[in-house]
Amino acid sequence: MKEKFEIKTIHAGNVDEAGFFCYMSKRREPGYKQKRGWLDARFAEGMKIKIIHETGGRDTAFIEYIPGECAWRAVRAKGYMFIHCLWVVGKGKGKGYGKALIEECIKDAHAQKMKGVAMLTSDHTWLAGREIFARNGFDEVDSAPPSFQLMVKRFGSSPEPTLPSDWDARAQAFGRGLTVIRTPQCPYIENGTNDILSFAKARGIKAQVVELKSAKEVQERSPFAYGVFGTVLDGKPLAYQYLLEKDFDQLLHERSQGA
Repeated sequence: MKEKFEIKTIHAGNVDEAGFFCYMSKRREPGYKQKRGWLDARFAEGMKIKIIHETGGRDTAFIEYIPGECAWRAVRAKGYMFIHCLWVVGKGKGKGYGKALIEECIKDAHAQKMKGVAMLTSDHTWLAGREIFARNGFDEVDSAPPSFQLMVKRFGSSPEPTLPSDWDARAQAFGRGLTVIRTPQCPYIENGTNDILSFAKARGIKAQVVELKSAKEVQERSPFAYGVFGTVLDGKPLAYQYLLEKDFDQLLHERSQGA
């Protein structure tokens, strides 16, 4: 039996009622409030959030995208629509929801006469994998350490988006000690930041937080292509994803073994 669903478009006028998919049960949490405060300016820049709601059920998938010049990723994608996030959860998987949301984005990009659509993918966590984009006509045009691919669907022969190549210099700019680079773009970042600071304090590691406050700053300063969250230790990339305590210790051990 084919699932019945609707695609809801979230905008400044309905976001407080409809939410933005993540942290729906935690609206009083700092992470939710930070993301909510970030959204108004992004909506004004042309960002869209679309959510799949199963009839008689729940929200099961969402996509967030924005014009490339306003993308909160370390990418050069002017003239393209850039997907920040694509997420299908639980029983929503395997029903074609990801494809439906990608098609919504492609349709919007065509309507705005853009050059195409792009997304940063990863073989690890916090980003969709490249496979769903490859199945929907995207090609890998660039990559970045440790696990990122820039997937692009061009509508014509315009130049492709690119990723920077100065990752080592970007990381070294944060100096000695542990630096958490963060933004309000994802509601999970708040807890991720606090956990890493707690782990560092317990191990006597000097730590600081650097907040990137604009898409331009993310594009020009982030030591990871992911852009909106990451950790650097003594001028070298540590991780771009949320870390559990055991993960943090494993990375420290690997760093010490490789020193």
